[in-house]
Amino acid sequence: MRSRLSFVVALALLAPAAAADTIVLKNGRRIRADYVVVEGDRVRFETPAGWMSLPLSLVDRIEAGPAGNDFGHPAARFSAPALESVAAPDDVAAAVLRNGSVDREWLAQLELQARSADPLVVGRVVAAHHAAAQFFLRRGELEPAMAHYRRALHFAPDEPLVLLHLAYLHLRRSEFTAALDYLDRARRRIPDSPDVAKLAGWAYYGSNRLEQAVTEWRRALALRPDAEVAAALEKAERDLALESNFRGGQSRHFTLRYDGNARPELAYAILSVLEEHFAAIAAELNYTPPDPIGVVLYTDRSFADITRAPAWASAVNDGRLRVPVQGLTRVTPELARVLRHELAHSFLAQKTGGRCPVWLHEGVAQWIEGQRSREVRAALLAAAQTHGPLPLAALEHSWTQLPAETASLAYAWSLAVVEFIIETYGLRDLERVLARIAVSATAEQAFQEILRTGYAELEQQTLRYLSRH
Repeated sequence: MRSRLSFVVALALLAPAAAADTIVLKNGRRIRADYVVVEGDRVRFETPAGWMSLPLSLVDRIEAGPAGNDFGHPAARFSAPALESVAAPDDVAAAVLRNGSVDREWLAQLELQARSADPLVVGRVVAAHHAAAQFFLRRGELEPAMAHYRRALHFAPDEPLVLLHLAYLHLRRSEFTAALDYLDRARRRIPDSPDVAKLAGWAYYGSNRLEQAVTEWRRALALRPDAEVAAALEKAERDLALESNFRGGQSRHFTLRYDGNARPELAYAILSVLEEHFAAIAAELNYTPPDPIGVVLYTDRSFADITRAPAWASAVNDGRLRVPVQGLTRVTPELARVLRHELAHSFLAQKTGGRCPVWLHEGVAQWIEGQRSREVRAALLAAAQTHGPLPLAALEHSWTQLPAETASLAYAWSLAVVEFIIETYGLRDLERVLARIAVSATAEQAFQEILRTGYAELEQQTLRYLSRH
């Protein structure tokens, strides 16, 4: 009875969390929506009043809300920069976006005219590439969006709008050094911009440089009130206060800070193990994070105080690997397993541009850690026989509020699905799915494009796989 009850509780608690996107209209009005879908020339969105739609021509941009998972630092909740320094004529967006796509021929003709260096024509080119980039971002496609912004810089190398958006998109991919390069260029043009300070704080925090992050976010708040910055600053100041007396260390791919109660030899042994894990995971996922990853070692009490993690969490990855090590004098097999698991989350978050659903995050991390589903197969089949499988769509968002028993069920099912995918399709196809998630509109669409299967079929295939074994 307890098992059946926990399964029902899981279904209730794992309802998809709202992404809380913001639709910004051309007249300045902002609409908060739980879900936003671009369908042809219309935008459909869900609000507490139900589903609504409006013409895409009325929309200036769609600001993505938090992805809803637990991986990636808190600045991942930042909205895109609102600065609009390009005076875009009304006809530009309509001309470059036709019939649901970018009119590349029209854009090429406009670029030819811009070779005269006429400021008005150059402005139109930049505005056109901005409109094209936003078109791709609304579809969740970062790469073509970044390509359009880079092309705009070819004609206007110091345009703040373009520099800020490129910095923002690099930050979405945890490419902090590249983002800071663009932000430094933007600051030379707009030295008192709160947007530059806001994004610079994000870049510094992700680079494990807390003092600079706090300085930038305080500067951003002095220039403009901002709830997103205030929340990030509060967390960064809490980190900084605790870590002010921490020691430091560094290796090729990691920057380390550790509590004075932790032995230095343990800290450096952890760096050595992490480097071994880094090489192995990079080969498995065919991806190498571009910047060093932050690692923080805590006593158990300071870990709980600073991370505010649920009681069942053995470590936390919010962009930095936060690991409790109180009482340890060496890297135990259990600690090595935890390090490998949490490091896998860093790879997954960065490879997918922060868009990997939680079930896939946890399933892949467990598989990379070395876990397999053999011990939980019977329990998963019994629960599914009574209530059906846990819907993967309900497992895409945060699990941090789950009780321990429900979390265990979600972990087991996620591992089983990933294990089925790898044994049936192969690790390379899973790696291709992860890469596609970064550019597809949804995670399920990435599975459909690579594996030719959606969530419902994947759930049934996994159950058949468990039954055969």
